This record gives sequence, structure tokens and C-alpha cells, in this order.
Amino acid sequence: MQDCRIAANTLACRRGDRLLFRALSFALSSGQALQLVGANGIGKSSLIRILAGLAPAYAGTVERTGTIGLVDERPALDPHKPLGEALGFWQRIDGPADNELAQLGLSALLDVPVRYLSTGQKKRAALARLLGQKAAIWLLDEPLNGLDTRGVALVEALAAEHCRQGGICVIASHQPFNLPGLQRLDLLEHVA
Repeated sequence: MQDCRIAANTLACRRGDRLLFRALSFALSSGQALQLVGANGIGKSSLIRILAGLAPAYAGTVERTGTIGLVDERPALDPHKPLGEALGFWQRIDGPADNELAQLGLSALLDVPVRYLSTGQKKRAALARLLGQKAAIWLLDEPLNGLDTRGVALVEALAAEHCRQGGICVIASHQPFNLPGLQRLDLLEHVA
């Protein structure tokens, strides 16, 4: 995997008139992982969107080396298409899939419209798309929501393998995440 790095330098995030956090800094390089923790509404998802380049920071900068892959509550799959077609759209952009569908237990669901998938199945479909991207930096916003025990273990194993191969994971989650060497950043320490 390509060398990768992501760094936040004295970031601040404002939503409307409310400053969510300030003076937030961290740096991660190949093989490292960070879990963002904190109460609802503290800014974990906002921080993930800033890191992805989808939202501006109120102050500070983000430096990235390497491609970004994002999994959040929006699976980026056409809800009216069967899962196979919806993932096929991304495969035409990202390149051919390896064994993501079988690995994630999705092979039997390829003819089911995305809108009929359960929350956990949609989450696993979003992970299939992420794996197909072959992105160096994974931004995972509540990746365990809607998953059963087996699904949680699978996501943790995928993240661990990604880091072992030299990737980076930034994980925003209320739930414990089992990943060797996982660092934690509590946004409460940066509340404005």
C-alpha cells in the first residue's frame, strides 16, 4: 500500500453560531488508527467530514497524503437498484472487485434492491464499496451501527488488516472498537 498520512492542525468546527470544538490536532501515518469518542452532537461526524474534505474547518488545516475512503450513514448506493448493479456502478469507477462480496456475506443479496436491505446489510454493502476503492485512509463514521456480533468482528478484522497493510483508520464510534494499537481522541477535551 502507498505511504499515507493524515494530520489535523489546530482544527475548529463551527455549526451555525455554535463552536463545536477547537484546538484539535493529531497526526497519523501508515499503519495507525484513531478512535474519535464523545457524546452525541460533540462533532465526531463533523470532524470526519472535515477530514474527508466534504466540509470546511472553521479554523486550522488538514494535511492528507493518500486516497480517502469514507463510510458513514449514507451508503452511496442507489436505493432503487439491485445491490449488484449499485455496487457495479462503483466497480466501473474503482476497478474490479476482489472477494469483497463473499467476505462480507453479500453474494446472495445481489438481486435485492438496496432500499430493502437491513441496516446491517447496507453497512456491509458500504464496506464492500470501501474495500473496492483500495483507499489508503479509511474514515469510518459509526461503522458498527446496525451490525450483529459477527458483523462487528468482521469490521474490526477488516480495519486491523487494513492497518497491517499500511493503511490508516479514523473511526468515530460510541461503541468499543477492538483494534490493536488503537489511539483515542476524546472530543470533550476540545469543546469550545
